[in-house]
Amino acid sequence: MIATAWQTAGWVSQYPRSKGRGFYFIQHLETWNGPEERVYATWKAPLQKIVPSKWLVETARSLGESAIYIPYGLDSDAFRILRPREQRPANQLMMLYHNAKWKGCDDGLEALSLVREQEPSLRVVFFGVPARPKTLPDWIEYRESPSPELLRELYNRAAIFVAPSRTEGWGLTGCEALLCGAALAATDIDGHREFAFHGRTALTSPARDPGALAENILRLIHDPELRIRLARNGFDFVRQLTWERASASLEAALYAPIFEGHEAPVAG
Repeated sequence: MIATAWQTAGWVSQYPRSKGRGFYFIQHLETWNGPEERVYATWKAPLQKIVPSKWLVETARSLGESAIYIPYGLDSDAFRILRPREQRPANQLMMLYHNAKWKGCDDGLEALSLVREQEPSLRVVFFGVPARPKTLPDWIEYRESPSPELLRELYNRAAIFVAPSRTEGWGLTGCEALLCGAALAATDIDGHREFAFHGRTALTSPARDPGALAENILRLIHDPELRIRLARNGFDFVRQLTWERASASLEAALYAPIFEGHEAPVAG
């Protein structure tokens, strides 16, 4: 039995052993979605924790708990390069839109507005689940709930993907964009540090700092050699995060002996 969202952990921890061993797949510190005290309490539940990020392993340890670290697997069939990086206009950008404040969309929009002051020809595509926000400037194209095929096409148009989140469990859209050949301008947060290494696979800047994010975007626009190098390095890194690797690690964790009073091994 595997709990996912924090609300389910209490239920799974109370089920009898006859229902199966209890696991807790924690993808984020979900204090953004519930009372802090109750969310943290679920981390103490008698369930084997599995997390995709190193910072979540450290969160577990800080609470006296252990967690098995299994990085996400990415779908390299759904997300792949269809358009060579060199053929993409440097001013073509893309960003996820989300209503949650911690996604940093306000910061991203402010950064893009600063970039547009210097690059009036900037072309930006947002995508997201909500309907187009009424406050979104008309110079931004918006795609609501794009199909997987359209999303892949949008990623392949982008020379640069902007990831402005203030916190993330991991940051999947940045990985998807890298798999599709875009360069990455991201905030320097725990969930991005799994794959966004400043100067190696991305340009990173402090969260909640639209000015610094704008500077990095402009660097990528104006320096094609840097942009292509980071995009290639980012692609090479995230393509190692395969479904096969993640599923094998998960299967090993599910069938491993129960770790009672011992630090769980790192999988993957």
